[in-house]
Amino acid sequence: MAMLITGVLLWSLVHLMKSVTPGLRASIQSAIGEGPHKGLVALLLLMSLALIIFGWRSTPAEFVYDPPAWGRHANMTLMFVAILLIAAAQGASRIRQWIRHPMLTGVLIWAFGHLLANGDNKSLVLFGGLGLWALVSIITVSRNEGAWVKPAKIATAGRELLSLVIVAILYALLFWAHPFLSGVPLITR
Repeated sequence: MAMLITGVLLWSLVHLMKSVTPGLRASIQSAIGEGPHKGLVALLLLMSLALIIFGWRSTPAEFVYDPPAWGRHANMTLMFVAILLIAAAQGASRIRQWIRHPMLTGVLIWAFGHLLANGDNKSLVLFGGLGLWALVSIITVSRNEGAWVKPAKIATAGRELLSLVIVAILYALLFWAHPFLSGVPLITR
């Protein structure tokens, strides 16, 4: 469990430096240079992912709470919404006219959905921790950016339709790959 907690904390701290401690980030960047700073950030994020993956795989699941019976099905629906929001953050989209931080909102929905479906200790650490990181990020980034100015550029209807098709394909691929990625099958036989 210590590896999982360390991985989630490292991921969160590295990402929050820009919005919570911009002065410290700037001084580190000026001391070592922009390129080495980006390399250090990438290395720390890769380390956090490795800690999360190995921590998840090595931690035995102990149930903390009983998720609702409908939580698994709600999670499957919420995952489509989460993927759609994360995809909307990648370019022009009508979604960006309604949601200021679609990627972070998608991560928050991903985390919430998984907490509805799972009631074990490692899920609480991983999804609760990353959900909390996304929520804090939304608040701190919004505070730093000031008043929200909606993007002027929106996608064409054709691009929106293409995005929906890509999201549906990604959803199907993630549904299929979930047992291999997390060790947890979505459909039990």
